[in-house]
Amino acid sequence: MTDRSDDRGRRPEVDAEPSSATMDYIFESGSLRLSGHLAEPSEPVPEVNGLVVCHGFPTRGRESPQSGKSFPELAERIAAELGWVVLTMNFRGCGRAEGQFSLSGWLDDVHAAVAHVESLGVDGTWLAGFGTGGSLALCEAARNPSVCGVAALAAPGDFDDWARHPRRLLLHARQVGVVTDPDFPPALDKWAAELKSVRPIESARRLSDRPLLVVHGDGDDLTPLSDAQAIAAAHGDAELRVINGAGHELRHDPRAIAVLLGWLGRQQAEASVAAG
Repeated sequence: MTDRSDDRGRRPEVDAEPSSATMDYIFESGSLRLSGHLAEPSEPVPEVNGLVVCHGFPTRGRESPQSGKSFPELAERIAAELGWVVLTMNFRGCGRAEGQFSLSGWLDDVHAAVAHVESLGVDGTWLAGFGTGGSLALCEAARNPSVCGVAALAAPGDFDDWARHPRRLLLHARQVGVVTDPDFPPALDKWAAELKSVRPIESARRLSDRPLLVVHGDGDDLTPLSDAQAIAAAHGDAELRVINGAGHELRHDPRAIAVLLGWLGRQQAEASVAAG
């Protein structure tokens, strides 16, 4: 289905002041402490859905410290308008999160975020991701049947280009600050092999029994529109929305955010009807 649109963690002990506009929430992924932001509805609601929102890979000019800084605002909006519990997260190596970037590590971080939201007592957990975060949301849902559905925005269909040039990727990762340890990775070949093992298109195929929203800009110069089309086709019943003239940064396109909120609202309504 294609449519072309115009339109319980911990607060940090010392080094940040809690604010609804910052990634001030701490939860764990294995032995690592990750930073995030938890938004909750201001009024009690009968059934509460949970949502994990995943950011993309940092770029030059928007390096690791800036990762996900606008996402708390989105989380608060979803909590206020839809009554969801929303956790935005910084992947390891990004923002204030500990650790170094690896693709399998980032996938483990999504899993930890889902488990954390589930521990808060929500009735169902969903995933939404932008760029690389959207691809990993697909992969986590494919291996985790407790995830109710996925929204993938500007998501790559594979990481084959990274896998063909792992040294170039590692250099970029150091430049944007997601790899800061000079001795990481301990084995480049193993680190690079992970890039081939994460398969978003195949994951979309395994998600055919759950709802999938795919949003992409037809002006995206980083991830081609064909990736979104391949993801939607693999799923078989995805809602594919193409934003005219939009680039890769869909977090900052109000039309894409309106599509996301509308889709989440419909999923919430359909789940309520199904529950009787």
